[in-house]
Amino acid sequence: MKPLNMTRRVVLAAAAVSLSLGAPAFADGHKIVDSIHFLIPGGAGGGWDGTARGTGEALTNAGLIGQASYENMSGGGGGKAIGYLIENADSQHGTLMVNSTPIVIRSLTGVFPQNFRDLTLVAGTIGDYAAIVVGKDSPVNSMEEFLAAYRADPRATAIGGGSVPGGLDHLVAAMVMQAAGEDPTAVKYIPYDAGGEAMAALLSGEITALSTGFSEAVDLANAGEVKIIGITAPERVDTYAQAPTMIEQGIDTEFVNWRGFFGAPGLPADKLAMYQDALAKMYDTDEWEDVRSRNGWVNIHNNGDDFLTFLETQEQVMGDLMRELGFL
Repeated sequence: MKPLNMTRRVVLAAAAVSLSLGAPAFADGHKIVDSIHFLIPGGAGGGWDGTARGTGEALTNAGLIGQASYENMSGGGGGKAIGYLIENADSQHGTLMVNSTPIVIRSLTGVFPQNFRDLTLVAGTIGDYAAIVVGKDSPVNSMEEFLAAYRADPRATAIGGGSVPGGLDHLVAAMVMQAAGEDPTAVKYIPYDAGGEAMAALLSGEITALSTGFSEAVDLANAGEVKIIGITAPERVDTYAQAPTMIEQGIDTEFVNWRGFFGAPGLPADKLAMYQDALAKMYDTDEWEDVRSRNGWVNIHNNGDDFLTFLETQEQVMGDLMRELGFL
């Protein structure tokens, strides 16, 4: 099983990404949308939850929308919320569902029958690097020490994540272990429904390490709950510069997970345009920069057709990678 080369990693991290930061800032301060109901396909404490609530916070504080509401709908690896949005499309024109790379992965693996083409693509908005973390009291302080523990007793050194087997957290863990010279299919991975449950398992000792989003890891590290032993960024991130990269520890791998928003199928064109306008203008506000920097996100803006092109490219690249790793 050959390691990922630089070309593959770069394409996986940012295939066809447009790094534009949206339209010029709004001039009159008037709101663009009265309200948005954010549908979150996972539980509290996960990356989807943080993205939806952070985006809603920035949009409302900047005056781009009147108000935001939130609904967590866990189940089926995100499939429950997708199915709900499709089945109730006519009554969901005020709803935006947050999602990310797993919508591509889980449709490839058949976790749910729908894919991004069954929804209205609104915009990709951010990227989030991945992180491997351990509990605050763990004797492990680096990837070198984690790998030593793993090699001494692989079955007793489980990695957990807030996604299903073969899902994003699992895939990231496998990529990291493969780049470290290990068989990625031999890693013991324990799935949890959301980041909060996975964190509880880490703190209880049920798992040795947690594969998660960097933004989630930063919050937990700032709270003193975990130690970040490696991130998949090309260089250290200013929002938490203590976190070492995989690359500087001799593990040659990079990955960034996009996050963005989808509407119900058949969303009227005027509503779609308003949502896209509000999200584009959000980038030029201080309120968004506060949220973005606080979470360590990367601005990655893909609107409309650009979003479709990006997703189709990622679908091809991720499918090839998952077959290479034995997940398909």
